[in-house]
Amino acid sequence: MNSENKIPDAETRAKSVARWREVCLMFDALNMKLEEAIASAEADIRNNPLNVRRRERAEKLLEAHKQQQSEVIS
Repeated sequence: MNSENKIPDAETRAKSVARWREVCLMFDALNMKLEEAIASAEADIRNNPLNVRRRERAEKLLEAHKQQQSEVIS
């Protein structure tokens, strides 16, 4: 049951380091693709006609409220 951990030789370590660097680059590329997909989905949602109408209606209500408040103050 006594198993000692041995440090791998230099060549094995170099291969492992190179592979981990490659894996990190693959994860970076995947993260970029995911960020692009999220940005695209968010743009689709933002430009959805229903959301555009809701946003325009909310802006009109806000303007009406501001105007009403300015009339009350005056």
